[in-house]
Amino acid sequence: MSFSDLGLTPELLRAVTDKGYDTPTPIQAKAIPAVLGGRDLLAAAQTGTGKTAGFVLPILQRLGAAKGRAPRALILAPTRELAAQVAESACDYGKHTTLRTQAVFGGVSISPQMFALRGGCDILVATPGRLLDLANQRAVDLREIECFVLDEADRMLDMGFINDIRRVIKLLPQQRQNLLFSATYPKEIRDLAQRLLHHPETIEVATRNAAATGVEQEVYRVAREHKRHLLTHLIADGGWHQVLVFTRTKHGANKLAQQLESNGIPTAAIHGNKTQAARVRALADFKANKVTALVATEVASRGLDIKELPHVVNYELPHVPEDYIHRIGRTARAGASGRAVSLVSPDEQTMLRGIEQLLKRQLPVTKLPEYRISAPEPREPHRDAGGRHTHSRGASGAQSRGHGGAQSRPEGGTHSRSSSGTRRFGGQRRRGRH
Repeated sequence: MSFSDLGLTPELLRAVTDKGYDTPTPIQAKAIPAVLGGRDLLAAAQTGTGKTAGFVLPILQRLGAAKGRAPRALILAPTRELAAQVAESACDYGKHTTLRTQAVFGGVSISPQMFALRGGCDILVATPGRLLDLANQRAVDLREIECFVLDEADRMLDMGFINDIRRVIKLLPQQRQNLLFSATYPKEIRDLAQRLLHHPETIEVATRNAAATGVEQEVYRVAREHKRHLLTHLIADGGWHQVLVFTRTKHGANKLAQQLESNGIPTAAIHGNKTQAARVRALADFKANKVTALVATEVASRGLDIKELPHVVNYELPHVPEDYIHRIGRTARAGASGRAVSLVSPDEQTMLRGIEQLLKRQLPVTKLPEYRISAPEPREPHRDAGGRHTHSRGASGAQSRGHGGAQSRPEGGTHSRSSSGTRRFGGQRRRGRH
């Protein structure tokens, strides 16, 4: 099947050709005719399957030509990055039409967005909070919306947007087309779909709650305080030129970025406390290979469209198993292959079991390589997976065993020490003096 078989107009087919595409992905082949037919749609699609074009192309065709100032299609996205990406796709696919697209999201001044909306748009891509801010200031009129899209609906709920979504829906006309796209299907999504959609067509191009195909997944069992040393080794020894690393907290992302930088690995951090300009700059540098590692919190697990990203690392496992799927979905996009590495400390075993239950299989455990520990670390309190306070010991004066029970040995069987006072260990910690 080709895009010309889907009933798209010559203007849209020309834009698709300009982007170098000739064959639709499975979600595009099923979603485009359904949306063109005017049906409500419930689509199960993993990230990286081309779902954005699956709803943007038919929406562009259904809207036809530009009209008044009020938007006629509304696309809600959970993050700034995803909103910007969807708006960029709408502009690219609609470049041979007269339709206008505008993106609005938080983290930047609201005034320029208000000014842009006064000029009119046909497709509005928005994050929920900023959209409601604009609506409260009467800067946007949603009464003309003909098509409403919830993109990454499961992530919307994870981020606590359900009440905002309900408020947005109340601002829309009752007669409209509704499209809901979600990679996973927890009960909350099923409930939302039942309330929002009317006799929808259901499209499922991948097993629900399944990881994207083409991702090589592996686990390293490693002490928490040794994770950064192992990660440095994997990047440097493996010659990785581009790796997206996920942490659970903003503070953890900043700290790890500084540690990797101190080990000679060009690194940037991206999370909710960063300004939009800083986030855009970090992502641009990462795409341009100016930085090797991009350390991100969950906010970046959606909306990061990086072509042929080879490596994703779960430096810390997510509390929500479905987030694991979204994280590793940053690699192996559009049929490419990729590698997802998870660094799992003993206190994260419950999280790992939850992920494996979701995937319905065990993840393979890879034997730890020998890697350098650059300096002893102080004991730091942290919470284990059950929320209990524990203490992680530094490399000095403590012994730890991996899950396989084997102690590591110094490289070459001797207690070698480099000129900088570092020692090399084979994976797990052993008793010794520093």
